[in-house]
Amino acid sequence: MLERFKEFWAGTVLHPFVRLFIRLGISPDAVTLVGTVGVSAAALAFFPRGELLVGVLVITAFVFSDLIDGRMARELGRQSRFGAFWDSTLDRIGDGAIFGGLALYFAGPGDSYLYLCVTLWCLVMGSVTSYARARAESLGMDAKGGIAERADRLVAVLVATGLSAIFDLPILLEVTLWALAFASSYTVIFRILKVRRQALELDAAGGASTAGPEA
Repeated sequence: MLERFKEFWAGTVLHPFVRLFIRLGISPDAVTLVGTVGVSAAALAFFPRGELLVGVLVITAFVFSDLIDGRMARELGRQSRFGAFWDSTLDRIGDGAIFGGLALYFAGPGDSYLYLCVTLWCLVMGSVTSYARARAESLGMDAKGGIAERADRLVAVLVATGLSAIFDLPILLEVTLWALAFASSYTVIFRILKVRRQALELDAAGGASTAGPEA
């Protein structure tokens, strides 16, 4: 859904930064790390204090690193398995910090136990969404699909948080959190059922995996 948007920013608007970082000898993995640290620090520093708009602006600035590092890797010809693992792992940390920061906001100045719970549900189900796909693929099955891809969740929560702060309309963030909670839950269930169908077919064909429960 957002691939064209990402390609536009990485290939045009942010391209000078890509070239600059390459000339300076900065590695894509370093850019990924700095971006994740920046996102996490901003989310956990500003959101719990109720400074939602400032938090969104700082987070957005660092989120662009997620576009820059991939472009750098392609131009340097350094797309690797570790790079993909590193990027996905740090994405989970950044996403957790964003929703964790919002949960702390609702536990503090936002003063809403209900939305504290909804935000934590979004955090957990967002992680399970990604894990379900990764685990299925590790077992040789496909778990793509659903209605809550990672990029969509991130854009939705940041835009809603920023607009709710600008217009002083908390309902914008609240409605978005409910929508993300539903979308993430639907996606997890969709992927579980999709993998179950494939697993039953493999079992019936005598191709059951010997892998046991995860430790």
